[in-house]
Amino acid sequence: MNILDNYFFENDLLRYESHLKGFNISIYNEFNSKFEELDINSKIDDLFSCKHVNYTEDQAAWHPKYRASSPNWPSKQLSKSIDNGLLDGVLNIVVLGIGGSFEGPKLLVESLTGSNTNLNHLFITGSDPHEFTEKTSNLKKTETLFIVSSKSFTTDETLETLNDAIKWSGDMNKFIAITANELEASKYNFKHIIKFDKEIGGRYSIWSDIAVPAFLDATFEPDNFLMGGNKADLDLQNNKKYLEFVKTLSFSDIWLNNSKNKSARAVLSYSWKLRSFADYVQQLEMESLGKQPKKDSAFQKTGQIIFGGYGPTAQHSYFQLLHQGTQEICADIIVSKENSKSLAYAQAITQAKILSDGAKDLLKAEEKINGNIPLNLFLLNKVDAFTLGYLIATWEHRTYITAAMLEINPFDQFGVSAGKIYTKKYLSDKI
Repeated sequence: MNILDNYFFENDLLRYESHLKGFNISIYNEFNSKFEELDINSKIDDLFSCKHVNYTEDQAAWHPKYRASSPNWPSKQLSKSIDNGLLDGVLNIVVLGIGGSFEGPKLLVESLTGSNTNLNHLFITGSDPHEFTEKTSNLKKTETLFIVSSKSFTTDETLETLNDAIKWSGDMNKFIAITANELEASKYNFKHIIKFDKEIGGRYSIWSDIAVPAFLDATFEPDNFLMGGNKADLDLQNNKKYLEFVKTLSFSDIWLNNSKNKSARAVLSYSWKLRSFADYVQQLEMESLGKQPKKDSAFQKTGQIIFGGYGPTAQHSYFQLLHQGTQEICADIIVSKENSKSLAYAQAITQAKILSDGAKDLLKAEEKINGNIPLNLFLLNKVDAFTLGYLIATWEHRTYITAAMLEINPFDQFGVSAGKIYTKKYLSDKI
């Protein structure tokens, strides 16, 4: 294998092409020696055998377990509620949630329902009352169902908006709570509460009943989504080529950040269905890897800054900096082959080439492109539930291996908690 020259990974779901200048077989082998020294294969085994890999909270991380078990969507509670007429007359699904309770369902709805949806989905994810007022202003109360998604059911933004929603609706039969903390949720007199396990982290909760907003739409295929994620899990454990592929992603991320000062990575989708994918993986990576390094770690720079969005739009906003600026950046580009005759597909392939290799033949001197953006190109055969499940789980594997290489815990988030603590103090001091 030569990681530098024409390295690719391909299966029946996607093709990956490496455009990582300077990342060669010697560097890969050096990182692989560290991988073996840290015994990361055993850490992968620990994850899938439900051992306590979240050592901060002394618990397992069950998102692989959820996608390995027989799909149980919808939950028995939800099925009973639907049979009793919960969705009768409902045209609007309003989701109240933040973080993984927002990013996951939103990505699923956008990617896997789209124009075929028979429901109007709205997501409210802040504590500013103007957001709630604007998004509900044209809705009829009798046609609107609220889904309140919160693992802890103590999240300030969600609870603030929930109080607004209860006042607006006046009918608790039109509310579903999805949580790992049934006791807290019960304080609000919900008629419908769906519980999932505390071992599911917020940024991994897309694999749990947090995905119910998408499930309520008849066009979503939950079984295929879970099975796609499970296939990636099985590949990580049993497919050496796939493991090599994920190592390439992880090792190059760390190398680019620590050795080449490329601390920011743009994640760019050239499929409209995946327009929110960058937002989703931004939380996954930056909450998981945004930690202080161990003093004796071989790598003192941990997570990269992740930004991005829909590629065709980004080309007309911040691509100028990528092409001719002085910042140290790398990139991921994702596109679907099912749109291979589209302008967006042509743009994805072209941008991957000139971002990584530069361009000057057709350009004046002042128009020359830097060509200094190391890049990963992901070519999906199509965007469907199975492929999206596979892609998300692959990104989780990339993140998990990176965390293990960095010797940090990807499952805690003390920085997020600190903001909550000081906001509560500020509010209590003001009273």
